[in-house]
Amino acid sequence: MQSQKQPLTVLGLSLSDVALINSLQDMDYIKIVEQAFVNEKAASYPEFKAGDTITVTYRIKEGDKERLQKFKGVVIQISGNSAFTRTFTVRKVSGGVGVERIFPYQSPFIDSIELNKVGKVRRARIFYIRALAGKKARIKEKKVVIEK
Repeated sequence: MQSQKQPLTVLGLSLSDVALINSLQDMDYIKIVEQAFVNEKAASYPEFKAGDTITVTYRIKEGDKERLQKFKGVVIQISGNSAFTRTFTVRKVSGGVGVERIFPYQSPFIDSIELNKVGKVRRARIFYIRALAGKKARIKEKKVVIEK
């Protein structure tokens, strides 16, 4: 006599249903952990985009001492989908040499971000500025009207 294979069940649910429920529970745990590690300071950062000039005050640890260092430059790109994977690249010219630094948006080492100038660019990633030098590397400033 041939017997048909019945799917295994747990409390009346098939294994695929149990796997689906477990994956949904895991997603809830991921969201809980993400919310626990959210940097509240990141919410207070100003809105900026590529072409803006910003100053990032970064906390640096050297041995047992800690100091703050300011990095002022032009944002050349912002990448990352979620707030937890978002990074931004800042470029400045120091001593005739271009220096770029990538900062994670949620980094606990960022003390503050200050928006100095709002730039007028048409691209989200302005890598073309790497090839420019001198006055050609300048970005036009967008005039912002502040009403009181």
